[in-house]
Amino acid sequence: MRFDKREEENDEEFCKLLASLADIYVLDAFGTAHRKHASTYGIAKKLPSSIGFLVEKEVGIIGDVIQNPTRPFVAILGGAKIDDKIGVVKNLIDKVDTLLIGGGMCFTFLKAIKGKVGKSIVDDEKLAFCYDIIKTAINKKVKIILPVDFVCSKNIDDDADADIFKLGKIPDDYMGLDIGPKTVKLFKKYIRRAKTIIWNGPMGVYERQIFENGTKSVAELIARNKKCVSVAGGGDVVSAIEKFELSDKFSHISTGGGAFLTLMEGKELPALSVISQK
Repeated sequence: MRFDKREEENDEEFCKLLASLADIYVLDAFGTAHRKHASTYGIAKKLPSSIGFLVEKEVGIIGDVIQNPTRPFVAILGGAKIDDKIGVVKNLIDKVDTLLIGGGMCFTFLKAIKGKVGKSIVDDEKLAFCYDIIKTAINKKVKIILPVDFVCSKNIDDDADADIFKLGKIPDDYMGLDIGPKTVKLFKKYIRRAKTIIWNGPMGVYERQIFENGTKSVAELIARNKKCVSVAGGGDVVSAIEKFELSDKFSHISTGGGAFLTLMEGKELPALSVISQK
């Protein structure tokens, strides 16, 4: 559909053309339900519409986990950019008991509290946000758990220089590319006690074997917790879970990236809301 520019523009005439092809529209593309495109949002306005089994399952499971979790409720966030997770953090801070933060986004949090992060990825424009979130968590008695050690290198392609450094000890010319073994042990304490877990974003550059242990260990720890409801979503996390052959050990693995994040933010999916409002 996206080979036609009118799709992403939600072009009115294109919506009419698509609607002319059918009598009933069923939305079962969860992965695109967060977009106001012609084939998801626009066509639903033109025809009698419903959702399919996949969308029903995704929205039901993710919504129930966030709104009605069995506690302790642990959220695990990673990935490179804090900017992608601002809405998620804001929403989850009111929902979870513990928030475990790894990946590149942890360094903005660490720098916000005066941590030494070397040349690790940092979003300086979000330092104030991270500091405020930490204060909010303290006031709400929510635990934010940040890494205490890291697998670092001078650059992402240099295996030879890879080494483990404790928090505050990362040299100026090194960058953190995975959480370290002490952090895995720290995270284990919360993951093994959790009754509900939601996970988005890897703990490091899991595509490289030398930097995969953090993500792999978190996936294995969740898989070993047989008493919890475990939900994971987002392209990188799903790819990592598949890489480590643990897909069948999770309660639910979401088929959506952006749609999954939208629900984690506590927002409605536009393509779904237009159907529910009919």
